[in-house]
Parts: sequence; structure tokens; C-alpha cells
Amino acid sequence: MTTPSRSGLFRQATDCRLDAFSESISFDRRLYSQDVTASMAHARMLASVGLLTEEECARILETLAEIQEEIAEGRFEFRIELEDIHMHIERALIARLGDVGRKLHTGRSRNDQVVTDLRLWIREALDRVDGLLLQLQRAFWGRCAGDLDVVLPAYTHLQRAQPVLAPHYWLAYCEKFARDRQRLADCRKRVNVCSLGAAAVAGTSLPIDRDDVARRLEFAGVAANSIDVSSDRDFVLESAFALTLIAEHLSVWAEEWILWSTAEFGFLRLPQSFCTGSSIMPQKMNPDVLELIRGKTARVVGNLQTLLVLVKGLPLAYNRDLQEDKPALFDSFDTVEACLALAAPVVEGAELNRAAIAERLDRGHLDATTLMEYLILEGMPQRSAHHLVGEFVGRAMARGVSLSELPWEEYKQACPQLEPSVYDVLGVENAVRRFVSYGSTGIAPVREQMARWKDRLGIPS
Repeated sequence: MTTPSRSGLFRQATDCRLDAFSESISFDRRLYSQDVTASMAHARMLASVGLLTEEECARILETLAEIQEEIAEGRFEFRIELEDIHMHIERALIARLGDVGRKLHTGRSRNDQVVTDLRLWIREALDRVDGLLLQLQRAFWGRCAGDLDVVLPAYTHLQRAQPVLAPHYWLAYCEKFARDRQRLADCRKRVNVCSLGAAAVAGTSLPIDRDDVARRLEFAGVAANSIDVSSDRDFVLESAFALTLIAEHLSVWAEEWILWSTAEFGFLRLPQSFCTGSSIMPQKMNPDVLELIRGKTARVVGNLQTLLVLVKGLPLAYNRDLQEDKPALFDSFDTVEACLALAAPVVEGAELNRAAIAERLDRGHLDATTLMEYLILEGMPQRSAHHLVGEFVGRAMARGVSLSELPWEEYKQACPQLEPSVYDVLGVENAVRRFVSYGSTGIAPVREQMARWKDRLGIPS
């Protein structure tokens, strides 16, 4: 059987092995709705410029709607020799309408058609991911008020560093996901450009109206260079990059909560409905969903690498290599959406182990930096205060006590000019109360950030 995209030039049928090797219908069939939508807009434009009659346009639109319904309901037959979703829909249209169906491809090529379909699909997918990120941000924000009385150790180098309020942790993830949403919105601007009508590479001599199509498909503008249109996959790579950063942020969160849920940390109890057991150890409650989110990040990173290598060194304009952009892109969207759909309920259902956190909160001398800043306010140079507090910590470690438990004589011996008011800044609660800078973990700054995020996330009062 001759592939329908081949012209009368060919005197030999397509080898069936090439049909199997070159097909993309196994993965690009998910573009069927976008292909029909773009084809309808194209048909209406052809009618508006006189390249189709109104009657022909109406018949095409009606038949395209029938085909779309059949595909949606699983009643449409797919065959690999028809290669892709575009040829399947066009062949079905021709089979039902004859020459009227053959007119639909006027003024366009599969090159600009596939890019248009992909832009429409990505535009919808970006909006879905943005909505899921918003849900996750709201889940983190929703924890803040209830956890405002919990002080947690913050870490650098995975060593205890300073005390912070639990909501300060939650809002840190809101910030990360806000940047992700900003990237999606910025990426969407470059996705939202109409490619249709650029044809194969040079445009067309037919009097088409590309702006008309762009308006019908709600694109913000029209791609300006016909050579660039069919080769451009920047918007695919940019989408994959934005998804990769989302996945990386999810992986960081997953890793942290995996650690926090261990007996060694004991900070967190994950919702049992998102944990699994062991086939041999009955006491186990494994954080599988978090481990899978962490693991699936590797797929998303790998997909980005695939796409970067795919376009490296391709000469202008279209090359069949670009057919391979869809599996990696689709998988990245599918993976990130699946991870985000589970992340919000995990965040909402987890419980802080307040007793275990409080029991060990005095470990690590978390108030040391606040003590140093107290000395600075008393007139001591920063480096001198830094050295002196290090000596205080050494004395406390030698006695096996916290800084707030270190006897006054130890402080007085190391720094005769020190006043007993030093104890007012010691202990994690006192330390947290001392924070005043914008964006810090003090009660007032955190409440300010909670209020700001409430507005940003559109949470009603």
C-alpha cells in the first residue's frame, strides 16, 4: 500500500518495514483534538478567502466533528501505514467527502500542521500544570496557621544550623513553586504563536489569512519566518526545561520528607494512605510515593537531555528527526502531572511529630548565631563575636549542655564584660523571637509572608 503522503512521483509502494519504523500514530494520536481544532480553523479561513465554498466548509466541519467524536469514543480505526494522526484524520475526511476532503490541506503542510497541533497541546498542558502547582502551594500555605507554634531546626550541609518556624519551611516551597509558575507563564508566551500557514518551508502563493487562523485558535500572534516555523522546537525544549525544574523541586521536597519520616529524624508522620508495607517486615511503613516522585525526576531530566540532543546540529528547516520530540515531551508532562496530583494530598495529610521535634530541639546549639548577633549589638566586632561564641559552644559541648544551660561563670570567665541578660537571647524560642529582617523566620515576618501568600494564592478570607 502506498503511504497517502507520497505523491505520484513514486513507482514503488512503501516497504512495510518502513511503515512500522516511521509510524508515530502510537504516540501522536493524543493530538487528535488539537488537530481537528486547527483543521476547523484552517477550513473556516479557506472559506473566508474564497478557497473553499461555504457549503464545502460546512461539510468539512461537520465531518471533522464526527471523526473527533469517533476517536474520543474509541470507535476509530488506527493503522500504522497512515503514519500519524494528521494523515488518519485527513484520510478519513477524504474517504467520506472525496474531493471536498482533499481541499482541506490547501495552503498548509504537515510540517506547520504538526507544530500548530503541538503548540495547542502544550498550551493546554502548561495550564494544567500551573493549576496543579497552585493546588500544591495552597496545600503548603494551608499548613501554616496550624503549625505556627512549631519550631524546627533548619539545616545547612545537613547539619543543624538555626531554628525556624515550621511555616517558614512551608513558604519556602511556595516560593520555589512560584518561580516554576512564572517560568510556565513565560514559556507559554512563546508557545502561544501560530505556525499554521507557513506550509512546508517557504510559505504559499495562495491568498491565505494567517492572522485569521491565529485569532480563531486564540494565539497571541503569528510566527514570522516560514523557514524557522517548521524547524523551531525551542518551545518544546523550554517546556521540558520548566518541567525539569518542577520535578527537581518536587524531588528535593520528597527527599527531605523521606528523611524527616525516619526514626532517626522523627519529625513527620506521612499519611498511611500514601505509604506501603513490606512483604517480609510487618512493622514497615514505607514512603513509596515520595521515593517514586524522587525517582521519576530522573525520567524528566532524561527527557530534557533527549530533546537537547535531538535538535543539536539539525540543518534548517524540517527534518524527520523532529518526530521524536513527542514521546519525551509527553512523558515529561505525564510524569510531572502525576507527581503533582499526589503531592498536594501528601502535604495536606502529613502530621508533624511535635513531641519528638521538641524533645531534641536543643541539640546542635541552634541559638549560637543569635548569641553572636547579640554580642554585635553590644558593640563587639563580628569576627570577635564569632570566635567568642565558638568558645562558648566548645564549653557547652564539654559539659554536654545547651548554651542556655551553660553556667554563668563559664560565660563570665570567657568574657568578663558580658551581662546576665545574655540568657534572654538563648534557647530556640528566644532565638526565633529575635529575627526581624524581611523574609526571616521571626513571628512577625512569617505572619507578614503568610498574609502576602494568602493574597497571591487567591485564598478567600
